[in-house]
Amino acid sequence: MTGIKQTSKLPLMKATFDLPEEVLRRVKAQAALRGQKLREVVLEGMLWVLEHPEPARTKGKKARIRFADGAGIVNSGVGDLSSNPKHLEGFGRD
Repeated sequence: MTGIKQTSKLPLMKATFDLPEEVLRRVKAQAALRGQKLREVVLEGMLWVLEHPEPARTKGKKARIRFADGAGIVNSGVGDLSSNPKHLEGFGRD
C-alpha cells in the first residue's frame, strides 16, 4: 500500500488514543518522509494489520510462535559456548 487517500465514501470518525512518544515521533517522521499526513500513515498501518491477521495462538506459545522464523538468524559473534570446557566446569554438580 502506498499513499492512501480519502477517496472512499465511508465517513471519517475521530479517535483518541495514547502512544509512546518515541512511536509517535517515528510515525510523524515517516509521514513527512513520504509526503503524507499522519492520519494517512496511521490508517495504512491499521489496514495492514487487518489485512494480515496473525493466526490464533494458544496461551504460553506466544513467544515461540513469534520468534520461530527468526531462530538462528542473528550472529552474535560468540561461538558455541558448549565447545569450551571452561564454560562447562561444574555443570551438573551440586
